[in-house]
Amino acid sequence: MPKGSAAMTGFMSYPTPKAHNIPHQTHAAPQNPVVRGTLLHYLSSVVLSVPLLPWVLWNNAGFNSLRKTRELDNMESRFDPTVILLPRDGEVPINYNAVDIDQLRALRAGAQGRFYSIVDFHRAYSSGQTTPSDVVEALLPLIRRDIESRSPHSTAFVDTKVDLVRRSAEASTKRWKDGKQLGVLDGIPFALKDEMDAKGYKRFCGTTKDMTKGKEVETSWCARKLEEAGAVLIGKVNMHELGMDTTNNNPNWGTPLNPYNSKYYTGGSSGGSAYVVGSGIVPFAVGSDGGGSVRIPSNYCGVYGLKPSHGRVSIAPTISPANSTVVQGPLAANMVDLQIAYQVLAQPDPSHISSRQFAPPASGQVPRTKLIGIPREWFDRADPVVQEACLSAIQYFQSELGYEVIDVSIPLTHEGQLAHAMTILAECAAAEPDLSYLTAPNKILLKVAQQTSATDLLLAQKLRHLLMQHLADLYKRYPGIIIVTPTTPNPGWPIGDGDLQYGVSNGNMQVRNMEYVWLANFTGVPCIQFPVGYAEPVQGEGRIPMGLSGHGEWGSEDALIEFGFDGEAWLNKGYQGGRQMPKKWVDVLAKAAV
Repeated sequence: MPKGSAAMTGFMSYPTPKAHNIPHQTHAAPQNPVVRGTLLHYLSSVVLSVPLLPWVLWNNAGFNSLRKTRELDNMESRFDPTVILLPRDGEVPINYNAVDIDQLRALRAGAQGRFYSIVDFHRAYSSGQTTPSDVVEALLPLIRRDIESRSPHSTAFVDTKVDLVRRSAEASTKRWKDGKQLGVLDGIPFALKDEMDAKGYKRFCGTTKDMTKGKEVETSWCARKLEEAGAVLIGKVNMHELGMDTTNNNPNWGTPLNPYNSKYYTGGSSGGSAYVVGSGIVPFAVGSDGGGSVRIPSNYCGVYGLKPSHGRVSIAPTISPANSTVVQGPLAANMVDLQIAYQVLAQPDPSHISSRQFAPPASGQVPRTKLIGIPREWFDRADPVVQEACLSAIQYFQSELGYEVIDVSIPLTHEGQLAHAMTILAECAAAEPDLSYLTAPNKILLKVAQQTSATDLLLAQKLRHLLMQHLADLYKRYPGIIIVTPTTPNPGWPIGDGDLQYGVSNGNMQVRNMEYVWLANFTGVPCIQFPVGYAEPVQGEGRIPMGLSGHGEWGSEDALIEFGFDGEAWLNKGYQGGRQMPKKWVDVLAKAAV
């Protein structure tokens, strides 16, 4: 929110602000069995066939613990976290045909660790250095799965419709030649997570099953707006099966490997999206986020990610399988790319019940309060190397950029994470009752999720309401505050021996990986993640990116983007050694200019 604005002004469905000052409690780490390889394959059959075993696993995960949480006794349930920032008089969507490319905040040419941005592609087309058609011809041999000599990059893709890609690029090339380019996005390549629809493509959601059932589909609203702005969809990208974990381990389609270190996961479930951005294939991609699925892979792959306010970005007419937790958002190589992609994705959709009511994204820099809130006891649960990286960035914000830092508290974080997990798992289990075609880890996970009772699910929604009230109180008392945490408490997730053939079931690491990300999904607030440093690996070659996340008030994406630009300044000016490039990075413009 702009500086000095009061919480609740100009909102619909804003929660009643109420502080819930509940002392932080330390909980033991989960003790779920970790199974991988051939044993996992056989164990999934046992879990599906032994009646009491799923119930035992459900209780072992701690999902029954909300029944003991007395703070929920007098709470009402809240099932939908959507809080709508209403438009002000005179607000209109941004016209990218009229954007001055020189006014965009792209990094200077020649900066260390500089990824190509939308601005670089635009200038290359404008100068005649290359064309959109040249770019896609350079990319197609790298990304196609249907050729004999496949590139390692192709594992990140599910499908590329070559004729559609070439047709789109040729149309853009002609517009540039005729001086009729549509604007800053014309001819820019992008990729779409295979959880959304694109006309001419099937949708698998990481499975072996065509979710379109062979029918022609309409492109999801957010992707359609990008194409209408001239962006070129080069394909649909890999994801964790049904988005049900945060590694992007996928025995069905192959597992893309982290571009910084091939012995680590990309993170998921938008791992294909993060890979193609982190490796330089595209300057931005579209992902979805139900439990950190944009932010975790952005973190692991060293790029920028934004989880928007719940209900702000439309995928209509595509149906969401978990519509009280999942949103769509951009992953980008640079902050200018994240800003542009978000502003196009978040254009209000007249057909969508919540998107149509949101204010359009701001057309310029917004006035804001430079105030950071740190939930110390929660923050301190991160590994020391992650804490050090995040605190170094925060110190830079204070000393160089004029931020004030205060301590805040978030209640019931352990219980909240369980409540979020229970909710999204129950939503997905209801959406996909047939487990027969799934990989072994998801057979187990969704069979366990089917044990969730109405009582426990309602208790989770009571806790959702409590957390939303508490956040509303913080935003009322400290207008413009950004609540910061590490994106993940751990620097990356190493790939285990035997993981890639049948997958891995490691609930303990999954819980650890999602320590912080669940809050934004469960309460609906927007959250940005950006890289702040690199850690030494425990295996393989290549340092592992680490990220910081900022949680803003509902509807405050524009202020979070400004915070992201400050994070980019830290990485490029404050961090010793600056931004680092992965060895797998592809110089697309050089390839296209040959």
